[in-house]
This record gives sequence, C-alpha cells and structure tokens, in this order.
Amino acid sequence: MQHYWSLDDVFVTDSWLSIGTFDGVHRGHQEIIRQLTHGAHQNHKPAVVVTFYPHPAKVLGKREGRYYLSTPEERAEDLGNLGVDIVISHPFNHEIAQLSAEEFIQRLKNKLNFSELIVGYDFALGRNREGNVKRLEELSARYKYSLKVVPALKIDGEIVSSSLLRKILAAGDIEKVNKLLGKPFRLRGKIITGDGRGRSLGVPTANLEILAERVVPLEGVYVCRAELHNHKIGAVVNVGVRPTFEENPVAPRVEAHLLDFDDDVYGEVITLEFLHRIREERKFPSKDELIKQIQQDIILSRQYLLQTIND
Repeated sequence: MQHYWSLDDVFVTDSWLSIGTFDGVHRGHQEIIRQLTHGAHQNHKPAVVVTFYPHPAKVLGKREGRYYLSTPEERAEDLGNLGVDIVISHPFNHEIAQLSAEEFIQRLKNKLNFSELIVGYDFALGRNREGNVKRLEELSARYKYSLKVVPALKIDGEIVSSSLLRKILAAGDIEKVNKLLGKPFRLRGKIITGDGRGRSLGVPTANLEILAERVVPLEGVYVCRAELHNHKIGAVVNVGVRPTFEENPVAPRVEAHLLDFDDDVYGEVITLEFLHRIREERKFPSKDELIKQIQQDIILSRQYLLQTIND
C-alpha cells in the first residue's frame, strides 16, 4: 500500500476510487472497501481511496474536543490491510471546502483517471455538501465514470457509523465497539515518562502519549492486549484522571501495566487493543486500598485473557 498526503504527488492512468473520511474503518466502511478492492483487482486496476485530514467537521467548526477514532496513519494501515493499493490523506482546509463537487471531481479525474466511483449511501462532497449521490450521478456521464452506492450496514438494528462508535466508546461498552469495528478498538502512542507512581505501588505502568484530539474510552480499567516490538503482551490499562492522587482536574491519561514484562521501553511506540472494561475509575480512601484493587484487576485481566485464548 502506498500512502500519500497530497494529490500533487500522485498520477494514476486508470483506477477504481472511493472517497470518504473512513474514520475508524468500521464494518460499514469495510463493506465499501470490499466492493472497491474486489472489483478493481478483478479488472486489474488499482484500488484507490481518497480520505481527508483534518476531518471536515473539525475544520468547519462543527466538532470540538476529542473526535478522531483513528489517526491518518492508522486509517491508511487499516485500508491497506483490506487490499487498498493507494491511500491519499487529502488535506482539508477552507479552500478545499469552497470547491464545488464538480471542481473536486475534475481534480480527482485528472490525477486518478478513475472509471468506477464507489461511495456510501450518505456520502456528499463539495461546498455545502452539494455533491450528494444524485449530483455525483449527474456528473458521471461528463467525467466518464460509473457510480456505485453501498447501502447502510445495520447491526442489531442500528446503522454502523463513526458517530455511533464515538457514542458507544463514551459509554465504555468496548465489546459493542469491537463488534461494530470488526476488530479491537486500538490506541497507539509513544511511551513517555510519567511520575513513577505506578512503580511506587508495585505496578509499573507505560504512559502513552496520545493525540489530544483522539477519542479515548470512558474512564475506567480495561483488559487489553499490547503490541510492542511485534509481540503481543497482556495488559491492564487505566484510562482516566487518577482521582486518588489528583485534586485538580487533569486531562485523561492512558496508563498500561504490562503483565509479566518489566523492560525499559521509554520512547517506544505501543499499540493497545481494548477487549473488556473491568470497572469504573474511582477514588480510594488509601494507597493500600488502591493496591489491593489493582491486584484484583490484574487477576481478573489474566482470567479474561486466558478465557479468550481458550475460546
């Protein structure tokens, strides 16, 4: 998979194309990509995806705070794993927002020469989202492409969407999130130096540096699998503000205690796969009570991980 950050760097003589934000690359997105890659490769053409960063909703002031389910790099990696040949993380700014749907389609046609365009049922592009499915169909004859619209994917009666996933993450229902994603929810970040409090409690933790706009699950304690140096390691992860020690509000932290692992990994990049929420984060009356609860969290995490292996 080739990952580009601008249309200026790309020229393709013939392709199949899909366009969208694809934040999280959930199962609804995966169905679009399945149809794209299957058709493209059957016709011996590259499967190309154009996505956007920053997210249009952020640039246009419609969303604030933590919003992204995945970084552009993670999104491109997921799309590549699904068989996409070229991913373009197109910069989105106010200049791009003012282009008409036709102007943007013309740019894409000049660079990618696509003959098939596959989009989701609710897709729209261009100024004021005027480039909806109907408009794209109108433009297809002029720019010589066929349009295919993939219907909504429903699971348990709900349409799978990135906004639904953000809502469920905020409620801490990791199992449901993973079901809609078709894979474990992940957080990836560099391990940075903390205040050493975990080690003083007998449970050293790896503190992750997370993109400030990245969505994190509801505060609490989670069973995770960590990926470090291409190895999978069981982990107990706390997401939250550490109320036992912090008197004043602080930004949520992500701290992972890696089971049966105590190497020096500061500065390394680690990926956490969230599997199950054990409990809420709460304030304990003493350090001893906290240590006792952490030990119980570790026992429950080991049991859960062992069960998933046996299943």
